[in-house]
This record gives sequence, structure tokens and C-alpha cells, in this order.
Amino acid sequence: MDNNSVDGSVALIKDKFPGVTLIANTNNTGFAVANNQGINIAKGKYVLLLNPDTVVQEDTFEKTIAFMEAHTDAGGLGIKMLDGKGNFLPESKRGLPTPAVAFYKIFGFAKLFPGSKKFGQYHLTYLDKNKNHQVDILSGAFMLMRKEALDKVGLLDETFFMYGEDIDLSYRITQGGYKNYYFADSSIIHYKGESTKKSSVNYVIVFYKAMAIFAQKHFSQNHARTFRFLIYLAIYLRAAAAITARFIKQWFFPAIDFTLILFGLYVCKNVYEVNFKLFPNFYSRETINFFFPVYTLVWMFFVYLSGGYDVPLRLTKIIRGVLAGTAFILIVYSLLPEYYRFSRALILIGSAYTLAIYLVSRFGYHLLKIKKFKIGGYKTNARIAIIGSEPEFNRVNDLLKKTNIQSEFIGFISNESNGIKNQAYIGHFHQINEAIDVHQLNEIIFCARDISSREIIDKMITLVTKGVEFKIAPPESLSIIGSNSIDTAGDLYVIDVNNVGRPENRRKKRLLDIVVSFTALLFFWILIWPQKNKLNFIGNIFYVLIGVYSWVGYGKNPRKDLPSIRPSVLTPADSIVGEASEDRINKAFLNYSKDYKIENDLKIIFSQIRNLGR
Repeated sequence: MDNNSVDGSVALIKDKFPGVTLIANTNNTGFAVANNQGINIAKGKYVLLLNPDTVVQEDTFEKTIAFMEAHTDAGGLGIKMLDGKGNFLPESKRGLPTPAVAFYKIFGFAKLFPGSKKFGQYHLTYLDKNKNHQVDILSGAFMLMRKEALDKVGLLDETFFMYGEDIDLSYRITQGGYKNYYFADSSIIHYKGESTKKSSVNYVIVFYKAMAIFAQKHFSQNHARTFRFLIYLAIYLRAAAAITARFIKQWFFPAIDFTLILFGLYVCKNVYEVNFKLFPNFYSRETINFFFPVYTLVWMFFVYLSGGYDVPLRLTKIIRGVLAGTAFILIVYSLLPEYYRFSRALILIGSAYTLAIYLVSRFGYHLLKIKKFKIGGYKTNARIAIIGSEPEFNRVNDLLKKTNIQSEFIGFISNESNGIKNQAYIGHFHQINEAIDVHQLNEIIFCARDISSREIIDKMITLVTKGVEFKIAPPESLSIIGSNSIDTAGDLYVIDVNNVGRPENRRKKRLLDIVVSFTALLFFWILIWPQKNKLNFIGNIFYVLIGVYSWVGYGKNPRKDLPSIRPSVLTPADSIVGEASEDRINKAFLNYSKDYKIENDLKIIFSQIRNLGR
């Protein structure tokens, strides 16, 4: 089944697998509803729930079904899951989330004492991850169930839109007299974090509210009340942590810049007064208190426009931004009335000080090894090995050259036994360990056309201690996929023409969003009348201003196959004239993402001005 996706998967399945029964919903019905649609027409002895962001070994189904056949008491089975870097995902095996178990997890006891049978029940961390075990709860990412068990206990509870339905069904399976098992004799990659990130406020709210529904359904009134209290406490704590982390990430360093620059301007003013004007407080305090913060913001704004806050860090962009800001201040200064033109010298001294603060602070951050302030960027030292056949190496290597990735080294590791003449050849598949050490590789790209999923997963498990990153190049694809942890979507290498994800384009897009939002506020009483949803229009203005939404993008649903940008109110598909087929929508999204222009956003906004309250 497909929940109204826009990634082209429906057309792909119809074309490549015409024998598959495909249910294409016209809206996102949620995890439970969509899977129940498939289960209701399933005729097999077993039913498998499998996330689309997974890579399964070739013999996984054979092994798991054999286990179910040998254990007739098994109603459901989960599997060992790894993230995109080869690390074990603890949610592969879980205990029943009782109030006590939830308390231990929320307040950190589960992490402090993972080997304790009392405190480690949430993820059953006291059980060996490499052995099969009977467990309470299975993960909906891979959930193999006996059809007769589902016929007895019922399907997924459609009260849950996302999260919690797998916990509810797992619990009902055990209540129906069956057992759930964790299967460690095979493993899959689960690129969790692509659609929702565990550190996001939205994830916290949706997940914990699902837990509250589960408690209300299955626990006694007293236990449910206690559980609900813990749930909402967790929501507030995690949401506060997420908001704080977001503030620190986005505004902490600019706030330091503002403080240092503004403080320094006052120091420069005092020194200048004493040494050149011969007495303190020569300049009007009221005038200084107004202009110094304005100067500071102007310099920071032009540094931002110049790309001085982009990653990778370029000192030339900071210098250019400060100089442009100084020129702008001097031009405006010359147009001001005589009363406000108190000192060109302070402007020039202040600009020199501002530039010095930027350079010194960036060198300091660089020496402290703060990743985003590494001078020259933290991607420039990428040392990559491409593993596969020679034709696939050439194809993927050519793809990398067309992306915006910068690398020091790209080597070829062959999985073929015939003679290799490629100059980039550094070894054979069985020599990966030595190649990593000798060539100091920090990233490996597997060619999925030539290497089986089982071989990829096995190698990831054995190489996880090497500290390398892993990515997979699907055959005939124009992208390379990868995810490094449960909280991050990882890097997506796509052909880079002028893609919307480039720092300068993200900056332009953000500035446009702010300008349009302030314009909407300025002409609010005119623009609100044609809006189809007036209340949402007001909310969208402020959501865009604080950076939750953008005015134009891919819509509210994320796109894993395109450069990452903020969720949006409008989309390029809104400008399609005539029938908006899936192919036309995908083409519109692709063209928008790979060649971004501000005028395209403006055209979409003007043409859809009545839908700004969507």
C-alpha cells in the first residue's frame, strides 16, 4: 500500500512489478490504517510489516519463516536491526512499557544501569543482542506475524496514527496466548530517522501521546493515570530539551558574536574619547545606545548574506561581509541629518574591531575542534572507497564528481576476480580492513548491483569499530543513500546543478521567507480577505518567521530523495496546469530542487496567494 507518497514509488512499482497488488491511497491514512488494508487482503500463512527505509538480507525471510515454523507458539517475530553505520538499534527488542519501566527510562535509570533486569526492561538491555530471546514488544519496522494469531487478536488499532500501534498489537498477541520472539540469526539495516527524528519536538509529542493511548487502553485506571502523568512529564522535559538544543545550535554562536561586537564597540568608543576627544562621554549616550546595536546587526547581517555563517567555514566570506556592511553603514550615514552623523572614525574603528572579533573567534573555535567552525570545512578530508565492479565504480565515481562533495581520495575496491587495470584500484573485497588502515579511509560506498545485502550488512557489522561511514549506491540511481544514526538523516549525494540544499540557496530562501512574512504582516488586512483559511494564514506567517515552515518547498511531508529543506505551505506542484499526475508532480519537485531560483518561489507565492493559509 502507498499512503499518497510523492517519491514516484507508485509509478515505479507499477512499471517494474506489474504482478504486485498495489493499494494507492489518495491521502495519508496513517500506519495502522494502511497496513490493515494490506493485511485484510493477504492470503498467506504469515504477514510481515516492513518499513520502506530498510535493507534486508537475501536469506532473512527464509531464516525467519523457518524459525516460526519450528516454534508453533510464536505469534510474532522481530529481528536484529542496525542503523546506517552498523550500530545495533536497541528498539529491536523491548519490554512492556509499564509505568515503572517508563519511569526508569524517562529519568535515565535504564541508560545508567543497562545490565540491570529491573532498570533495563524498556529495551531489554540485559539480554544478549546476538542471541534469540522471547520478548514482549516487537518493532513495526520488521514485524513477522502468524496470520492465525492476527485472526484471533485483531489487526492494528487504527486509533494510533503513528507509533504505538506495534506495541499495542505485540501486547495483544501475548494476551492471545502466543509468544513474541527477538531473532538474532539475521539482521537488517533500518535507516530510522529519515521521516522523523527522535530528537525533534514533533516526534516526542506524537510518540508519547501514543504511549498514553496504550496506557488508557490496557492498564487499570490508577496505572493509566500514573502512566499518563509520566508521559506528559516526558513530553515537557523532552520538548524543552529539543527547543534548547535547537536554540543553541542556531543562535548560540550568533548571540556570542553580537555580545562581543557590541561590547567591543563601547570599549572602542571609550578609548577613542579619552585619547582623541580628551574627555569621556563626548558622544550622546542616547545616540550611541541606538546606533551601536544597529551597526552590530548590520555587520552580522552582511556576514550572513556573504555566507560567513555557512558550513564549510570560509574566512574570505566573513571579510567580504564585514567590508560590505561597513560600506552600507557609511552610505546610509552620509544620508542622515547632521545631528545623527556623530563619527565616521568610530564606524571605521568598529569595523576593524568587528572583523578582528570574527577572525579571532573563528580561529579559536577551529582550535577547539568545533565541527561547524573547522576552517576549510569538515567534508574536505573525505577519503572514500567504492566497492563493486569496475563499471559500477566508474558510474558512481562520475556521480560523486557531479555532486558538491569534496574529497581527498577516492579508491576502487573490486569484488571481481578478473584482472583490474583501473588506476584507482586499491584492493579486493576481502582486503577491506587493510585498505581502511593503509589509505585511512573514512567512508565506504557499496554498489548494490554487485554486492548482496547480506554481504553489505555483514561487512558493516565487522567494520563498525573502524569508525567509517557507510553508504549504498542503488543500481541506475542518480543518488547515493546513507544514514549514520537514529537521530540524523545522514548525507544524500545527488547531482548538484544549483540544488536548493546548497548553503547559499538555503540562505536566499530563508531571507525570502522573512521578507514575504514581514510583507504579509505589513499588508495583513488586505491579504487576509482572499485566504481560504484565515486562521491558518496568521499561524503560517509566524511559523515561517521562526523557521518551522518555509513558504515554498516539498509540502508538509519530507522527501528523502531530494535535498533537505524545511516543510512548506506551498509546493511547485501548485503551479501545474491541468491534471496533476504523479509523474508531473515528481518532475516539478525534481526541477525545483535541482535548479533553485528565488523568482520561482515568488511566482508560486503570487499564483497561490489565496492558499497561504493552507
